[in-house]
Amino acid sequence: MSSVSVFCCFRSCLDNFSFSPTVPLVPKENPIQLDTAFMGYEVVIVKGGQRVCGTGAALGNAPLVQSKSYFEVKIQQSGSWSIGIATRQTDLSLSLGGMDEFSWVLGHDHIIRHNKQELHKINICNNSDNNGMQTIQEGDIIGVAFDHIQLKFFLNGKEIEQSISNVKGTVYPALYVDDGAILDIILDNFKHSPPSGFDKIMLEQSLL
Repeated sequence: MSSVSVFCCFRSCLDNFSFSPTVPLVPKENPIQLDTAFMGYEVVIVKGGQRVCGTGAALGNAPLVQSKSYFEVKIQQSGSWSIGIATRQTDLSLSLGGMDEFSWVLGHDHIIRHNKQELHKINICNNSDNNGMQTIQEGDIIGVAFDHIQLKFFLNGKEIEQSISNVKGTVYPALYVDDGAILDIILDNFKHSPPSGFDKIMLEQSLL
């Protein structure tokens, strides 16, 4: 990505971020966010570590170590994207997740991938495009729940039937973007209630 493209991406990220003229912008005090130390070279992270755009992947800065973890991602702007979990060994330059053995994701094309394999093609029941094809749209919320046995996805609070098992290694939230996609990770104050027993990502010392 050229410097001009990076600037345009950064500006697009900010254009989608509403500023209030009367309330000062204060950084959100949240120790868990997207990690600028583990992102692709062509990735832009803004909004206090909550928004990603550009080309490539960004990981969260906290691993999913508790027994049942949950986070959400809002499709702020459509494009090519993947949402899920990955270890720090994943290739962060990839703009499509699930293309190595270290990532497990749901993509914008409704395909759940891992290690270059298309594990499932999911069925979406609530949105349709002009051709009658059902799609995930801007503004939709993807929920991600992981209990070290299964990785499950939710669309606007409704569980997607297909899931992933046999996830290995220490994993982190993983967001992949390309083609103008902008994603916002939601780590608390969720738009939809987590499944029973699941909670927001907690730091390791909080579990002691």
